[in-house]
Amino acid sequence: MGKVLVLNASFEPLNITSWRRAVVLLLKGKAESIEHNDKFIYPEFPLPTVIRLRHYVAVPYKEIPLTRRNLLHRDGHSCQYCAYTGEDLTLDHVLPRSRGGVDSWDNMVTACIRCNIKKGNRTPKEAGMVLRNQPHKPHSGLYFEVAKHLKSGIHQEWRKYVIGI
Repeated sequence: MGKVLVLNASFEPLNITSWRRAVVLLLKGKAESIEHNDKFIYPEFPLPTVIRLRHYVAVPYKEIPLTRRNLLHRDGHSCQYCAYTGEDLTLDHVLPRSRGGVDSWDNMVTACIRCNIKKGNRTPKEAGMVLRNQPHKPHSGLYFEVAKHLKSGIHQEWRKYVIGI
């Protein structure tokens, strides 16, 4: 039937759960339904797609590791200069390491081999190239999971609850 986005009492995304778990939280009075689709569990009981917990839950911050896989996922497995999507993508430092650039979410993007070679040891501006998206650090680990659902087009109502996707 689908997945349900769980929001904290502050409307901050917490996680994604099954529709069964979401219904249990609703029936126990621990959550309220915020969004639903056209499907019904029972007459007069729509299937939720977004629920909000009634009480705030403190969640410890978890650092998202800077890995090739996570960078590729953040950038949609496409070159951030020409939009190429293929198997042979590389990682590019916006400010090259030889010029003081560091390995960070804000300085690394995915690039095809052709664009990476064209850019060389220069900044995109110096190479006459434009980044399609500015590199940024994802807000949370949940970012990746929600992004997959949004890209599939199934849960577009989640978009307004998730910043930066």
